[in-house]
Amino acid sequence: MFQFIMKLNMLITGGTGMVGQSIKKMQENIPFNCYFLGSKDCDLTNYEETKKLFSKIKPDYVIHLAACVGGLYKNMNNKVEMFEKNILINTHVLKCCYEFNVKKCVCCLSTCIFPDKITYPIDETMLHNGPPHDSNDAYAYAKRMLEKHCEFYNNNFNTNFVCVIPTNIYGTHDNYNLEDSHVIPGLIHKCYLAKLSKEKFVVKGTGKPLRQFIYSNDLAKLILWVASSYKSKESIILSVGEKEEVSIKEVAIIIAKIYDYEENIEFDTKFSDGQYKKTASNKKLIENIGEFEFTPIQVGVQESIQWFISNYNNCRK
Repeated sequence: MFQFIMKLNMLITGGTGMVGQSIKKMQENIPFNCYFLGSKDCDLTNYEETKKLFSKIKPDYVIHLAACVGGLYKNMNNKVEMFEKNILINTHVLKCCYEFNVKKCVCCLSTCIFPDKITYPIDETMLHNGPPHDSNDAYAYAKRMLEKHCEFYNNNFNTNFVCVIPTNIYGTHDNYNLEDSHVIPGLIHKCYLAKLSKEKFVVKGTGKPLRQFIYSNDLAKLILWVASSYKSKESIILSVGEKEEVSIKEVAIIIAKIYDYEENIEFDTKFSDGQYKKTASNKKLIENIGEFEFTPIQVGVQESIQWFISNYNNCRK
């Protein structure tokens, strides 16, 4: 699957997060020196710190996962922070990739940054075809600028910067904070506490919105494939197929069943649902990679819950 020929240096920004940790699990089988960067190691919003880091590591490849991220309500309530921090992080990473002659930089976007009003399924050509949903527009515009920034570098300086666009990610080592997390880790934590206190498992919203979820271990494999084997500089969606799209209600039921607490789910409809659907096509991925076996959501959620319970005292929450 991987075609790296010589031992190279690879820098993974956001390397202590969920996807970075999934890549770390695989590093013994991949022939390069990996440097997993966390926010405590370097402030990527500071250019001088970022430049100093690149000068020390001298990476040949960069997987750029670092971002200021959060769930629906963090995106809605902290728009200046979401926009400014992401713009600074992305600008400094790309600038240093160019200045230090990085062979390839793989940058991570998200399908949540696509236009709100659009025909489905979404494909890679539609990213800039209209405004994003207003619930996450600050984050979305910052990430869209990352895609254009890569394009500008490629066109002006013949760099090899490519953007991957995963659908909703979940997995072990996630952020389980009840306020700032994404939907699956938030529900995993909430159901855990509800059962512990013998209260209702309350899900914000109607549960009707539809999402495609990709397990972090699967995404790690695909990102490494892009770094090693994907020849194009065009952005590419990394996602399960359209048939694997599920509702938030279905996900909540899966989680509750694993906890043996499904009789206690309640949906609080006074909360916003956010964007109803973001259905993405993985046609380009399958055409380039051939077959790929994705982890079923029931299996991925089961493993995520087991990890969360085992690491409850130390995980991000």
